Amino acid sequence: PTMADDDFSTADAGASATFPIQCSALRKNGFVMVKGRPCKIVEMSTSKTGKHGHAKVHLTGIDIFTAKKYEDVCPSTHNMDVPNVIRKDYQVLDIIDGFLTLMEDNGETREDLRLPDGDMGKEIVKKLESGDQFLVTVWRAVAEEAVVGIKNMTPI
Repeated sequence: PTMADDDFSTADAGASATFPIQCSALRKNGFVMVKGRPCKIVEMSTSKTGKHGHAKVHLTGIDIFTAKKYEDVCPSTHNMDVPNVIRKDYQVLDIIDGFLTLMEDNGETREDLRLPDGDMGKEIVKKLESGDQFLVTVWRAVAEEAVVGIKNMTPI
């Protein structure tokens, strides 16, 4: 078994990290693997080629974890891998040594996700210091996960 298989064995038993989809079926704002990285598609165009060639799909994707830009071209009839992106919200309880203490709906906590860099990290620290109750949205794909958003908790 590969390392990726092991990573998914507990949480997502039976879910595969990626699945194939025909290039022509990809859509802007969808996800796709580009050069081995999970990306959100920000631009797409299809170009017709000569008499015997296939139409080619040119796409630009932004890595969902590093924000790095990637480009790729593939014949419209070929398949590309699409990452299985799992989205989950957690309540933020604390930050210890640069790691977030997060609580799931069921009350279980985890402390293995790093505080994000940049403005998002600063906003999390500010909200915690001011005693706000808030959630972070975590995306998981191809055995990586990261905080991608912050939202206020709605009082029940």
